[in-house]
Amino acid sequence: MLKVLYVTHEMDPYTGLTELSNIARVLPQTLQEEGMEVRVFMPRYGKINERKHRLHEVIRLSGINITVADEDNPMIIKVASLPIAKIQIYFLDNEDLFHRKQFFYDDDESFFEDNDIRTLFFNKGVIEVATKLGWEPDIIHCHGWMGNLIPMLAKTSYKNEPVFKNSKIIYSTYSNYFDHPIGENYLENAHINVDDSELPSELNFNNPNCSDLYKIGAAYADAVVNSSNGSMKDLNDYIDTLDKPVLKHIFDKEHEEEYIEANKNFYRSLFS
Repeated sequence: MLKVLYVTHEMDPYTGLTELSNIARVLPQTLQEEGMEVRVFMPRYGKINERKHRLHEVIRLSGINITVADEDNPMIIKVASLPIAKIQIYFLDNEDLFHRKQFFYDDDESFFEDNDIRTLFFNKGVIEVATKLGWEPDIIHCHGWMGNLIPMLAKTSYKNEPVFKNSKIIYSTYSNYFDHPIGENYLENAHINVDDSELPSELNFNNPNCSDLYKIGAAYADAVVNSSNGSMKDLNDYIDTLDKPVLKHIFDKEHEEEYIEANKNFYRSLFS
């Protein structure tokens, strides 16, 4: 029985931002119903109603400080059970970074200036929780631009952790979410132990845009699911150069079952 950890920054019924919200719901749910053991990590946004969705704090996992941009940010972990599917959803929470009534844009539709800090906090938080959870997945499937550093962290600074030693890391790309850079000194602000001389020269770690973030995730993953819609030619061209398994499959609501089946077969192929 495969154990699969999904990492996503959106998921129905907690968010409804893009097609990823639906994918992050139906794919784990289907695999759980077929006998796989599934868990999900995502941010706890201020718009998520804790009472409605029955979130409660996991004391043994909370209290970790995540250092980003020279500041220690306390992390609280909350958990809920996805209705019907009975999948455990772990929410990574920080009052300063996520307790606002918007997701990534303010009331004036301006991109939050600290979205880079929020992203780094989420990536490092996922890694820390995964190491302390005591659950070793066979597959870690990271979805979307916000989880872009997780494959890199798992393959460098945390490569000797048991939770990452034997797991296959898959990274899924999607359509372009924003066209502008997310923030300067992106990797420097992450405060991770990595040798700059070993960083691929073709990757932009300083002030990356959405396509750059996807490239970082794809570069370090064991395999890639390219679900981008062609809006980022440079990303598609880059993925074509990678010497690793790649599944090209764009999600379409009308062909949902085909998308799920393609991902399942892709999982199996990594262990064949």
